[in-house]
Amino acid sequence: MKSFVILVFAAVLAASCSNNKVGQKNASENVFYTRAIQYKNAGETDSAFLYYDQAKDLFLQAKDSLGVGKCLVNMAYLSIDKGDNFGGQELSLQSLDYLDPARETDLPYVIINFNELGLASYHLKNYSKALEFYDQSLKYDKDTVGTQTVKTNIGVAYMEQGKLREALTVYENILKEQPDTTIFARVLTNYAYTRWLQDSNYNAAPEFQKALRLRILQDDLLGQNASYSHLSDYYVRSRPDSALFYARQMYRTTKLAGNPDDRLEALQKLVSLAPGNQAKNYFAKHQQLNDSLQTARSAAKNQFALVRYESEKHKTENLKLQKENTERRYQVITILLILMGICIGFVSWYRKRKQHMELEKKNAVQEDRLRIYKKVHDVLANGVYRVMAEVEYGNIGKEAWLDKMEVLYEQTRNISYDEKPEVQDIDFHEIIARLITSFAGERTKIAVAGNSEDFWSAVSPVVKHEVEQVLLELMVNMKKHSRAGNVVIRFRQENDTVHIDYADDGVGIPADIKYGNGLSNTGNRIKAIGGEINFDSNKEGLKIRISFPIVKIQNYV
Repeated sequence: MKSFVILVFAAVLAASCSNNKVGQKNASENVFYTRAIQYKNAGETDSAFLYYDQAKDLFLQAKDSLGVGKCLVNMAYLSIDKGDNFGGQELSLQSLDYLDPARETDLPYVIINFNELGLASYHLKNYSKALEFYDQSLKYDKDTVGTQTVKTNIGVAYMEQGKLREALTVYENILKEQPDTTIFARVLTNYAYTRWLQDSNYNAAPEFQKALRLRILQDDLLGQNASYSHLSDYYVRSRPDSALFYARQMYRTTKLAGNPDDRLEALQKLVSLAPGNQAKNYFAKHQQLNDSLQTARSAAKNQFALVRYESEKHKTENLKLQKENTERRYQVITILLILMGICIGFVSWYRKRKQHMELEKKNAVQEDRLRIYKKVHDVLANGVYRVMAEVEYGNIGKEAWLDKMEVLYEQTRNISYDEKPEVQDIDFHEIIARLITSFAGERTKIAVAGNSEDFWSAVSPVVKHEVEQVLLELMVNMKKHSRAGNVVIRFRQENDTVHIDYADDGVGIPADIKYGNGLSNTGNRIKAIGGEINFDSNKEGLKIRISFPIVKIQNYV
């Protein structure tokens, strides 16, 4: 598991630092390096990374290649631990330019550095490259504990590649070396897990339990997480209740260990193993933890990148100060360039302004076309359809029909003029009633409620015109498309707001329909008077809710 590997590696890194006497002497002369170690031990990784970077610059000035290499190795470790594997790889590769494996003082950091590169490649799922770096680490490592740690990493990489036989061989060789308890427990549980992956009938439980007992005795929480994970996977098919139990144990232990990666893995297991409502709860926790972890890691990556950026910026500023005298000679050129830039900017601004003015003219023409189209739709199309509906249901005589056609003719002639509509402010409720009922017939029954003279008393003439056109559009669409047998329209006022509720039992509006110009105009009209329109369509019919405030209506001109 990632957390366990990082912990073991940190221990090896600390041991190497303590054993390197020459390195300690040089480090003591670098205050930034000492502060970096203090912050690292305190868990303040951001500050540690900053001071390692500053210590690196100081070592560079002193031409201490070992000191530079040590700083880069530690910075790489911090980056990988925070999930920035690419950044860690970059720093590790950079450290190779300063570390010489031929020097005894450099050798521990060379070994650690190749192991770091292997870990970063492993986390990036580049297992072949990870094995190459692990082999490089073993090439220089003569320490038994160190080699056993790296060999264990090699076995894990083989296991991830599906090369189970090779992984088992590595584990068997380590066990023959009689490693210490920590490594023995790790190798034993990995060995049993690999054997079980190779043969699902293999009884791995005794070895899992033995490794777990050793880790409990050592109070090795991260190791316990690995054991609980293996036990949960092992019992998934044969004993799901046991699998759930060990997944819960893993989740409990991860909280004590404070490791978010292992906790995510435990939550993933609980989501698949726990019963319904519990699984939902675990899933929500998984999502929340994953989001916060990604945010924290992104912040850490950004912080590390910022530290490196500020360091490079500081170097650049120092170089800039050194070259101030030279730059002054080019002040005249700079001024000329600025003036040239101003000229170019002015020309660019003038061209953009000209384009903007041309665009405004085009928009004005387009708006005029839209206005005319809107009038054609409202006056001619909807007006003719209304007359057709009245004729169809016998609600109009010949003389009345001719009068209406004459009115339509006059309105059509005036379409091109941008005139405000003339609205009969008297008996507007009767106008609305006639409009609505003109669409009623044998197959369509229409009921109207709340349409009284007092209801419209606070509404301005212009707004009345807009409402009339909206209702006409709705009735035309009802007649053309809904196949409704019953229509109910209710007018009401609440809290200085006018509400118009429309409902029918027709076919509704299909989910994939594209709104035509009529409904688009309707929405624009309601929006223009400060209102809202909402559609609710289902198999039982269509409901439309229109509302607009009376306060705005009174000020509408």
